[in-house]
Amino acid sequence: MRTDLFELLLALGWSPLAVLALTVVRALIDVVIKAGGLRSAQERLRFGGCPWRRRRRPQMRRPHELPGGEWPYGTFLQRLAPPVRTELLGLGVRRSVPAGQIVIHEGIQEAHLVLLEDGLTKVTASLPDGRSALLSLRVGGDLVGEMSALNDEPRSATVTTCGPARYSVIQPDRFKRFLKEHPDAALELAAMVSDRLRWSNRRRIDFTSYPVKLRVARVIAELCRTHGRQGVGGIIIDVRLTQPDLATICGASETSIQKALRELRAERLVDTDYRRITVRDLTSLRRLGNLEPTDG
Repeated sequence: MRTDLFELLLALGWSPLAVLALTVVRALIDVVIKAGGLRSAQERLRFGGCPWRRRRRPQMRRPHELPGGEWPYGTFLQRLAPPVRTELLGLGVRRSVPAGQIVIHEGIQEAHLVLLEDGLTKVTASLPDGRSALLSLRVGGDLVGEMSALNDEPRSATVTTCGPARYSVIQPDRFKRFLKEHPDAALELAAMVSDRLRWSNRRRIDFTSYPVKLRVARVIAELCRTHGRQGVGGIIIDVRLTQPDLATICGASETSIQKALRELRAERLVDTDYRRITVRDLTSLRRLGNLEPTDG
């Protein structure tokens, strides 16, 4: 039955990654049910949603917060209650690596999870022509590798550090036991996976619904929320993002990205430097990208 459903979703145009994300959400629901947390999960979904949505504050993230501090908005550690967060941070084996280190290899059959504690990583997937597509960026507080840990499938993407990074390696059996002991954490993990699926679907809709300039505006506005910090002259996106990287996120050619950035600079919405973007007028940028104040 489940296989037939997934084949139907693929036939309807869902991407393989979206279908895989749905698999993880269903696996998490099974964990909650087995742990006896179904009733509380149903109540939370029925009466007001998940607590991380209620905690949302319209502010820029603080870069590289230490354990026990306030983690970047939307990350798995930020969603957890302090005692649960502390327990999760103690589950794994800590490692420190330099820039350019691959921490997860696409296509490899392995199941451990990686809990990022400090640093920036990029998530990429191989294209049929041999190039790599940038799928997303992950920062301290984010959890990666959860799909393979829960469904025993090969890795769907490669995760590479963009600078020095520190993370914990957590074995899947320990993580599953952690979820069974903390149904709220399982629910937050399902919410996180759902957010990532929504972001992926949003990018696919943007590719078909908006011209390149609006796609660029929407992506930059979202990066302000997830990786932005207030600086001199505007909001600085704390990511070393190249124009080819931005092109793969926006689904456009590098030439089109260059043209869109020139226009945004001329309109005094953004400034660009070597691998750095500063947003000078976020309100106007959101308006250009047809984003509501609570979006992006």
